Amino acid sequence: MELGLVGLGKMGGNMRERLRRAGHTVVGFDHNPGVRDVDSLEALVAALPSPRVVWVMVPHGEPTRETVRALGDLLDEGDLVVDGGNSRWTEDLEHAQLLAAQGVGFVDCGVSGGVWGLENGYALMAGGAAEDIAKVQPAFDALKPEGEHGWVHAGKVGAGHFSKMVHNGIEYALMQSYAEGWELLSKVDMVDNVTEVFRSWREGTVIRSWLLDLLVAALDDDTDLGGIRGYAEDSGEGRWTVEAAIEHAVPMPAIASALFARFSSRQDDSPAMKAVAAMRNQFGGHAMHTDAPATAKDAAVGPPTTSDTGDGHPDQSTAAESAGSGDARSPGES
Repeated sequence: MELGLVGLGKMGGNMRERLRRAGHTVVGFDHNPGVRDVDSLEALVAALPSPRVVWVMVPHGEPTRETVRALGDLLDEGDLVVDGGNSRWTEDLEHAQLLAAQGVGFVDCGVSGGVWGLENGYALMAGGAAEDIAKVQPAFDALKPEGEHGWVHAGKVGAGHFSKMVHNGIEYALMQSYAEGWELLSKVDMVDNVTEVFRSWREGTVIRSWLLDLLVAALDDDTDLGGIRGYAEDSGEGRWTVEAAIEHAVPMPAIASALFARFSSRQDDSPAMKAVAAMRNQFGGHAMHTDAPATAKDAAVGPPTTSDTGDGHPDQSTAAESAGSGDARSPGES
């Protein structure tokens, strides 16, 4: 098939190459002159035969909205736009309605695979009408991994990006679990080779996964991850997943906790944990970690004790707990 591809970054550029390797003709446009095939959206549309299929791979939010609006003005009845970025599913409904007024179809497609997709293929979750899905099916077949699985027509418009949103929420929780396990193993003296422990889990265990493979690769590069700051961004989909869970009254403690851990990672000195430390000092006399020398008041409350202090639990605080760093070094999202 022949299709246009808007956005030729790390994902889009590799997708263009994989499609071409499968024998498809791809006309690519990007703001970077060094990677594009044509100089404008107008030229991209003019280069494609009718009915046209244009796949959009630009950042979600205003860049995607702007691109969809522009394509709506350029395309003709019977043409199709595919949004393969990480748009929020609610925006898919708006884009579909906007394009439908001009007779242009719309498909949303969640794409997973990262920089490995060129060789391994991409997991694809598509939403849209069956007739629109059929128009782009050859591209789906070329982009997906080899074998029976790896792509799904998830449902109506919005279903693709909603599915990808939940996928990424699950990814947050999986990465957080691996990261917390790594931190705990690294803290104890009895485990001599944490990296090899993780490597051993890659075969025969119920927690083996590609994310585990990637963490082992990162630990092979830097056993202590000393060159990485414990700071993790969130791409937006984790927040949207938790918001959807609240809207539909679905309990998601693991995914919500993983999202909040990322927020904690961005605080060098957590204001909330300062308050926690202060309250523990007030009701139980627990030591506080400060940069200033101990005052007479600090000395009066005495050192930490292992007796029950009123919060229902023996005090087994550590420096990490008191500081409240929340620093779990994640291998990052793929």
